[in-house]
Amino acid sequence: MPHISLVDVTKTFPARRRGERPVTAVDGVTLDVERGQVYGIIGYSGAGKSTLVRLVNGLEPVTSGSVLVDGVDITTLRPRELRRVRQGIGMVFQRFNLLRSRTVARNVAYPLEVARVPRAQRQAKVAELLEFVGLTEHADAYPEQLSGGQQQRVGIARALAADPSILLADEATSALDPETTEEVLSLLGRVNSELGVTIVVITHEMEVVTRIAHRVAVMEAGRVVEEGPTYDVFTAPRTETAKRFVRTVVRALPEGEELAALRARHEGRLLTISFTDEAASQARVFGALARAGVDFHLVHGGVDDIQGRVYGLLTIAVDGDDAAIRDALAQVGPGVTVTEATAEPAEPAGPAEGGERDG
Repeated sequence: MPHISLVDVTKTFPARRRGERPVTAVDGVTLDVERGQVYGIIGYSGAGKSTLVRLVNGLEPVTSGSVLVDGVDITTLRPRELRRVRQGIGMVFQRFNLLRSRTVARNVAYPLEVARVPRAQRQAKVAELLEFVGLTEHADAYPEQLSGGQQQRVGIARALAADPSILLADEATSALDPETTEEVLSLLGRVNSELGVTIVVITHEMEVVTRIAHRVAVMEAGRVVEEGPTYDVFTAPRTETAKRFVRTVVRALPEGEELAALRARHEGRLLTISFTDEAASQARVFGALARAGVDFHLVHGGVDDIQGRVYGLLTIAVDGDDAAIRDALAQVGPGVTVTEATAEPAEPAGPAEGGERDG
């Protein structure tokens, strides 16, 4: 049974003014989040991703469809029953939402106070959580005395106070610098791997998804337009929306003026190479060309890390006999795709058997 399951979920907000139309923020979304998974939901502003996450914990009622948490349809629950479900769902916000008048320790303790947990038990839990997020020495500090990253770690500790099985992170790193973002993502990774918490990450930052998400859903205009394992979506996106996101993370192939400039600077043919971590590396291509006596050099691209797996997208300039180039590429083997660098999608430049994706 999925930990979270949305079945044909729609959320429509009524018109704000007379003469305006209702706004459908989530439109017929169906998806499953497995227990212990980190699930990324990405989309541009207005795509509906933040509304979607508010449907998961019942902060917004659905217009139609079902939202199941541990097999229970929360859209059918009474308010008291829904509050019990929410106790098992933590929330981390973009702007931290800390109480400025409370110390770090008392911020973390707040949900325990609301739940009327005994004082000694509260103190032990707060100490445990502050150690987990690395803020023990800041227990008596106030939020304004902390950096943004430290404040977000307080927010994560507070979200974990009630021992939730689900953590919803809504743009949790978008207010942070890259170095601090990495620290927070590492902490979220530990929450998932060490505590077994299922995490749903809402973000427009692709680096967040490629760093920690096992699966990803791409949203546009309230709909999920693409969904799958993060590595598959980022190495072979099918929709234009997903392709635009991927270009912000994965090094794109040269095209247009950039490709024309490369052609002006380099003689011979320009070939693009894509390879996955199932392939040995681009060294297979380079080695085959070198053995065939073909001159080549790298002119564009690089290697990316997606969920701990390698994906390479390179453009090389080759100069040599066409037959020698063709014979060399025939020896590349599986896991590597070689194509002619053109502005339009190209047919493979050589019979590189087993190639899975066009560059």
